[in-house]
Amino acid sequence: MQASTRHSSRSHLRALLGLALFAAVTSAYAHTGNDGGLHHSFGSGFVHPFTGLDHLSAMVAVGLWSAVSAAAIDRRLLWAPAGFASMLLLGALLGFVGVRLPAVEPMIAASVLVIGLLAAVRLRLPGWISAGVVGAFAVFHGLAHGEELAGLPGRWAVIAGMVSATVLLHAAGLGAGLALRRTGRWGALLAGGGIAGMGVALLGGWVAA
Repeated sequence: MQASTRHSSRSHLRALLGLALFAAVTSAYAHTGNDGGLHHSFGSGFVHPFTGLDHLSAMVAVGLWSAVSAAAIDRRLLWAPAGFASMLLLGALLGFVGVRLPAVEPMIAASVLVIGLLAAVRLRLPGWISAGVVGAFAVFHGLAHGEELAGLPGRWAVIAGMVSATVLLHAAGLGAGLALRRTGRWGALLAGGGIAGMGVALLGGWVAA
């Protein structure tokens, strides 16, 4: 049993390290100003969530909260990730048709703070409420990009890539959260608290999104 547990922990660690390496490489590549022809493509949409601390933190936090607060490891873990991904898509579609909401960027930063705190305290909510909470924030994440892409060629491919990356980041958060369940409340407190701290820094303008 102990060998199986150690193997599972190493598998989670390898997956998370691989994701971190991918994020670092794509972030550096995106900031060179050379997208290798991926502009307004599925690839550019897929890369984008990895290059912004606000989107990256919020999407990982959704999976983390789902895992550390779950009563059992079953399909109910997917309520919040599914809610976020679907409402992000809805927000992008609203942006495409010209819908505008105030305080989009502050709400994105607030999502990092709030979801990080939810993970830190391992607050357990009914699945549909969890989906609603993160989904409300996800609308702003999607709207920010929908507004930028409205009327541009390739916008559907960009959003498809972004939603795909969102699902991957949710999965990374779930993996991290499942690993942290073995540490009791302290692992969730430190990880969620760190994400919440990032939210405070984003809201205060101390770090760039």
